[in-house]
Amino acid sequence: MLGLSNLQNTDSNNFFLIAGPCAIEGEQMAFDIAGHVNEVCQRLRIPYIFKGSYRKANRSKRDSFTGIGDEKALHILKKIGESFQIPTTTDIHTEPEAALAAQFVDVLQIPAFLCRQSSLLVAAAQTGKVVNIKKGQFVSPEAMHFAAEKVREEGNPNIMLTERGTTFGYQDLIVDFRGIPVMRSFGVPVVLDCTHSLQQPNQSSGVTGGRPALIETIARAGIATGADGLFIETHPRPSEAKSDGANMLPITELERILEGLVRIREAIM
Repeated sequence: MLGLSNLQNTDSNNFFLIAGPCAIEGEQMAFDIAGHVNEVCQRLRIPYIFKGSYRKANRSKRDSFTGIGDEKALHILKKIGESFQIPTTTDIHTEPEAALAAQFVDVLQIPAFLCRQSSLLVAAAQTGKVVNIKKGQFVSPEAMHFAAEKVREEGNPNIMLTERGTTFGYQDLIVDFRGIPVMRSFGVPVVLDCTHSLQQPNQSSGVTGGRPALIETIARAGIATGADGLFIETHPRPSEAKSDGANMLPITELERILEGLVRIREAIM
């Protein structure tokens, strides 16, 4: 079973990367992304976790894409993990989903809007899997201590916290980088979500906007302020993605950005 120690490359002392498409759109697309990112991470000695949502439960409009089917998407995630020998992660939304997803992935992700949902945190903790809790856009970094403790109290020490921006007005987010050392002080790895932090939610069109041109800037600041890991959603053609295309990174840009981030990490260690 994956433990947090697996995410630390003691040879390179690098950050780890959680990356993949927003949603599993199909097997070939998921394998293409996983294979490309895994190859880059192996060369740069970056521990890698493949991410893909098996279901998109939080959508602005009822007719938005929600997935290709739970079982089908979860089996793709498991197949990717086994084929590339890498850990995988997906988000969960209800207590029964925790036990279901735990059969297929290594890390259970708690969505930001649900980070205070005690029953969901407990259900995730009880699977024994690593639990990655995304900080709510409405929650202070200091308050995330209580979310982490809900998992710890179930006897599960495998906890990560993810910064993903704070609501700024109705249609924007900002990142307070002071939150990274604050949450690291709880004794858990802290991840910076470089793509969702640049969302522009609640657009009148019903489709979330974003500022992907700033992904590299946000990532650099995150590494410089001590983030243990980065979360980057990426896609071969973001404009054609079925979910969150407005703030995903084109996969062709990932290698160059990661190379620069590795140099920053080396400089501050």
